[in-house]
Amino acid sequence: MAPSLFELDQYLVRRQVFKFFGAGFHVYDKNDALVAYSKQKAFKLKEDIRVYSDESQTNELLLIQARQIIDFSAAYDMVDSSSGTKVGTARRKGFTSMFRDSWELLDTEDKPIGTLKEDSAGMAMLRRFVNLIPQTFHLDTGGGRATFKQRFNPFIYKLSVTIPSSCTLDRRLIFGAAVLIAAIEGRQQ
Repeated sequence: MAPSLFELDQYLVRRQVFKFFGAGFHVYDKNDALVAYSKQKAFKLKEDIRVYSDESQTNELLLIQARQIIDFSAAYDMVDSSSGTKVGTARRKGFTSMFRDSWELLDTEDKPIGTLKEDSAGMAMLRRFVNLIPQTFHLDTGGGRATFKQRFNPFIYKLSVTIPSSCTLDRRLIFGAAVLIAAIEGRQQ
């Protein structure tokens, strides 16, 4: 039996081509099988991103919603759609992200449990001026380092995610962070 989306150690988030309103993302496992579809609603003042098991959008897996309208230090709550329980939160670090994209992952009680940031300050500054340099993010937790790496493609945004088996962080939270990176940071590309 194939592992579920939230058990995968590797996957690829790919922006849907020719989506004019909002954004759509396909998620593939390491064998290029579609394991999820994510839809970012258009024309919303607060971000509203839904993750489904496939493009039919009949089985919602995860809901990601911004707490506030302003994106500067926005916090995005992630909710397991089947149970309605909060999984955790990803909070953007406002001033720090101006120079080097940086996020904090929080548990269900908003206590920090991980840091997600761009690979290096020098490369981050260079990317602000040369938009063709792919981003790499590292998620540091007590249980290892996950990597979010943008693949170079000037036309289609692709983000590969690799999670070490030693990582004890809730995989739904890591997946939600990957979708946010693709949706929020990928918009800047």
